[in-house]
Amino acid sequence: MLDHDSQEQTLTNLDLAYMDAATALQLFADKKLSPVELLEAQIERANDVEPHVNAFAFEHFDEALAAAKESARRYANGNPKPLDGITVALKDEHDRAGWKTTCGSLITKDNVASTNDPIVDKLLDAGAILHAQTTVPEMYFAGVTWTRLLGMTRTPWNLAYGGGGSSGGSGAALAAGTTTMATGSDMGGSIRIPAAFNGLYGFKPPYGRVPLAPHSVFLFPSTSGPLARCFDDMVRLQNVISGPAPRVATSLRPKLELPTRYDGIAGWRIAYSPDQSWAEVDPAVVRNTERALEVLEGQGAIVEEVDLDLGVDGQDIRDAISKALLHGAFGADVASLLDYSDQLTSYGRYFAEAAAKGMGPTQALEAANFINDVYARLEAKVFLNGYKALVMPTLATPYVRADFDPVNDQMLVNGNEVEPNAGWSLTALFNLLNWNPVISVPTGLADKNMPTGMQIISETYDDVTAMQVASAYASAAPALFAGRAFPDFRSDDQTP
Repeated sequence: MLDHDSQEQTLTNLDLAYMDAATALQLFADKKLSPVELLEAQIERANDVEPHVNAFAFEHFDEALAAAKESARRYANGNPKPLDGITVALKDEHDRAGWKTTCGSLITKDNVASTNDPIVDKLLDAGAILHAQTTVPEMYFAGVTWTRLLGMTRTPWNLAYGGGGSSGGSGAALAAGTTTMATGSDMGGSIRIPAAFNGLYGFKPPYGRVPLAPHSVFLFPSTSGPLARCFDDMVRLQNVISGPAPRVATSLRPKLELPTRYDGIAGWRIAYSPDQSWAEVDPAVVRNTERALEVLEGQGAIVEEVDLDLGVDGQDIRDAISKALLHGAFGADVASLLDYSDQLTSYGRYFAEAAAKGMGPTQALEAANFINDVYARLEAKVFLNGYKALVMPTLATPYVRADFDPVNDQMLVNGNEVEPNAGWSLTALFNLLNWNPVISVPTGLADKNMPTGMQIISETYDDVTAMQVASAYASAAPALFAGRAFPDFRSDDQTP
């Protein structure tokens, strides 16, 4: 417990564990808190909760403590950096030289990075404290996070259920209070799915806004982005990791610096799709989404339900994602995993076999035609029809068990069987349409103490509009990680 004479109140380690970045940075600057104290509180928290949630793949606490001491010296000397002393957990995908990047697989368990991912350089330059790497599903192939190498990750809101994927460890760590910020990547919803399962804000930037590692620049459905417990922290982290980077040909110039404050949305027309025109959606998700719409209406927005009429369903979207991802160099890499078939998870083997079936130019053309058709339909219904943004649930259900196997298990929503990969989320469409910014915001708690989320989608490369809607929502919505709305690490396995 901290009790500095200069502080008006005593801060407990739990206060520090869940403290937002803006507050911490101000306390650092005022010499009322040290980066070392913040880190030590989160280390203590991790020691308590990690056995339950399993969000950290690797801990780098000694290295982080040394960095926190350097950060404290910069504050003492009056020359702090933009994110100085703030802990950021790295997804086990974003390389840091000298650290293992395992991709959650036995096959690559000993892979040691030789260079930094572009966003890691940006984080280090900004003074962030990188204290842990977070768990992922094997090769980032699932919307849940369990592997033979790293074990099973659970959401601290209810340990019976998963923390999502593929940035599942990042989401669970934030919800558990073991980091202030976390990185994610999104190839089918991998930022937004964990955001929804863990009550967080998560941003899927448009392609090129955040620099990818050079070997990933042509993986068009994929992007990296921020996860945070509050809107302001999400924006702050995005501003650090975005922008051009050396050796990354596809990073956009000039850097887009997002505002930290936004005008209101009074008079804005916002389209609402309850089900993306195809999905089964749990009643608890519907209730919480409708409450979120009332928040937007309370800010003066005009929300109107729209039938997107996309002409697709979850199976179509899953197939198109597979074709878009697996027809080229990435697909060749995935197919080569079959040489190690005995070391793969069920879902890892499933995607390796799909890639090995001969994805090529024909499948690339089919994916391109699918993307063009769906975007034309969506644009006509929404952005060419006078709407500033589109909103919809992030997930069709919050009740996805931590041990759910998308290859061997059945997924039911409202008693109806849905496609086990893309049928219970509404995220993958916007990886096919990867030029649209998408923010997932928390919409409260459903039964079984499980969070739900809502996506906010804006026109291609119009990040600011999506942020303006999310800012208006965040300013008036009931906050999680405040008052009594904290994870309680229950384990209630009776799915409604």
